[in-house]
Amino acid sequence: MSIAIRSFAKINLGLKIGAARADGFHELRTIYQTIALHDVVHVEVQRGEGIEIRCDDPRVPADATNTCYKAAERVLRAVNGSGRIVITIGKHLPVQGGMGAASSNAIATMIGLERELKTTIPSRDKLRIAVEVGSDLPLFLIGGTVLGVDRGQEVYALQDLPTMHLVVVTPPLGVSTPKAFEQWDALLTQQTANRRELTAPNAAGTITTFSQSVFAWLETVFPLQVLPASGVPARGGDRAETPLLDLVRAGIENDFERVVFPEYPELREVKRVLEREGSRYASLSGSGSTLYGLFASGDEAESAANRMSAAGHAAVATSTLTRAEYWKRQLATGNW
Repeated sequence: MSIAIRSFAKINLGLKIGAARADGFHELRTIYQTIALHDVVHVEVQRGEGIEIRCDDPRVPADATNTCYKAAERVLRAVNGSGRIVITIGKHLPVQGGMGAASSNAIATMIGLERELKTTIPSRDKLRIAVEVGSDLPLFLIGGTVLGVDRGQEVYALQDLPTMHLVVVTPPLGVSTPKAFEQWDALLTQQTANRRELTAPNAAGTITTFSQSVFAWLETVFPLQVLPASGVPARGGDRAETPLLDLVRAGIENDFERVVFPEYPELREVKRVLEREGSRYASLSGSGSTLYGLFASGDEAESAANRMSAAGHAAVATSTLTRAEYWKRQLATGNW
């Protein structure tokens, strides 16, 4: 019998990109937020050896380049496990959509294997494996509202934001994240050439500006608290109102829009449609191609999604997941 794990998606509430570093990565600042849309990953340990990836979507690699394969390989090594590992991915989330689907699938594989092998993987080993496989994986070891820094893999649990309702739209195209970073580097180079004051250090300095605006925004939602263990700001409090308008007021944006929208103008148009439909805040998620709009209520989100679907957009209404909901619903049965 295989074990089934819900593999939830994420959106980015803002994403600030610095200049390329010496190691080839970019300094990032973002707030990750898990949402209720998900894939389902089935993990089974059989007699024999090897790792098999199964998925009906031909865009999902079935070889050692698959993130689930990489995670399974490292888990077996970490726990000295053995057996033939069969991983079946029930694909509902977009491929190359900017919602962290492949990363979430890999974490679901790790959790599923832990249960199938009847072992416990220490938290530090889980984090190490996650970081080795990809920058987006660690956020799915936390869930809820998460601050991401460094190249995105250094994550800190923030106090959960109130549940927010959103419409997610995934146009029928894929955006390559490596290519988007290349275009970002070209943009910075061009700006530096055209305006000498926009040097790489200034570009990196926008990271600080973003951090300040993020924390200023969060402080309007929750009273400030500090986590003693890390000194990283978190938020706590009882305010229940949804802080949508403060996102816009704080000027929190996704830098990828500056290079992705010129390349794919249809994505810019989807953002405009979301805004016309009443979204209080609309943004690209990650490097795209998925966009989302935050709405004041579930009814507003459902109505907007229905209108957009009728107009030919692949739109669906959903909601954000708090950390407790994220972990509770991963192993829940039914309504897959």
